[in-house]
Amino acid sequence: MYDDIAMHELNPRPGVIINHPQGENLYDGVPKDYTGEHVTAQNLYAVLLGDRKAVKGGSGKVVNSKANDRIFIFYSDHGGPGVLGMPNMPYVYAMEFIDVLKKKHAAKSYKGMVIYVEACESGSIFEGVMPKDLDIYVTTASNAQESSFGTYCPGMDPSPPPEYITCLGDLYSVAWMEDSETHNLKRETISQQYQAVKERTSNFNNYNSGSHVMEYGNTSVKSEKLYLYQGFDPASTNFPPNKLQPDQMGVVNQRDADLLFMWHMYKNAAEGSEKKSEMLKQITETMRHRKHLDASIDMIGVILFGPDKGSRILNSVRARGLPLVDDWQCLKSMVRVFETHCGSLTQYGMKHMRAFANICNSGVSQALMEETSEAACSGNELRQWHPAIRGYSA
Repeated sequence: MYDDIAMHELNPRPGVIINHPQGENLYDGVPKDYTGEHVTAQNLYAVLLGDRKAVKGGSGKVVNSKANDRIFIFYSDHGGPGVLGMPNMPYVYAMEFIDVLKKKHAAKSYKGMVIYVEACESGSIFEGVMPKDLDIYVTTASNAQESSFGTYCPGMDPSPPPEYITCLGDLYSVAWMEDSETHNLKRETISQQYQAVKERTSNFNNYNSGSHVMEYGNTSVKSEKLYLYQGFDPASTNFPPNKLQPDQMGVVNQRDADLLFMWHMYKNAAEGSEKKSEMLKQITETMRHRKHLDASIDMIGVILFGPDKGSRILNSVRARGLPLVDDWQCLKSMVRVFETHCGSLTQYGMKHMRAFANICNSGVSQALMEETSEAACSGNELRQWHPAIRGYSA
């Protein structure tokens, strides 16, 4: 965990983290092996592979699993087509993550693995690239082309405690965690949880405010009991099979959750105060950079493919079962070229990863992308959005 919440100056309850409006403190006793600057893609890979020599910083603890062990992984961050966010650059790219899973399988160091992923377009991490013979079962919060949704936000029902001005969770994570907390996991199967989470994350088939939970990999493990992967709380022994009966929930698009937070900060600041002026400036600058990213991508499409085809080619979605891109190294190269000339993608701009993938799939050279990005973004001051400050996404 990045560990930037509990002691943050804006946390209304210092030392406390909750994920439900009436939730208890979840921070006490949580093991923190890798925090802050040590939460990186490379450390993630090294920890999963049990490679102590490759770990940099942190406790040095790794997943030193054996052939009969079962592994459960929950990954939650922002996302985009083919990428998962990291608090420290670079991001986790799909093919690199899949390669790590293949190495873990080749080492014969687990019996079964279940992975839950919460991120926008999280299905794209596994679509067309996740083998079915690794003894790994994956579910994702969304399919390969849709956002996921935050919930338990201010103004929603239920709403966080009044002193909170941020969302406490997201539909997918809330769904699986609350399902696990209210069931006997020695009785409930992985398949049963998948169905429950799928229904709740869809916001009960309301896909304007919900997403499609997807599954990948080896589905034969779905008949296994959840406790084998998530553990067991003796207090849940006598829980009824259907204790949880949730309703539709209020949501916000994950990519707008930061704006919602900033808006509440602005609204709550005293009139005429320096804080109110500062928040207005921050909102304005964030929106300006968002518009710049969108316009730059549009212009690159026009320059490369013409005004009639640009948008269609950049936004085209491949048939289900095909990977996002044929050459993943090309994708990373195109992202670096863009960020050099146009600034950091940020979590909002991760949505444009599909455009870079389609540029690669269309055979555009790196030299042409350099020339095009420079033309599209000339005259724009990168300021705090410069990758030298933010870091490169790839």
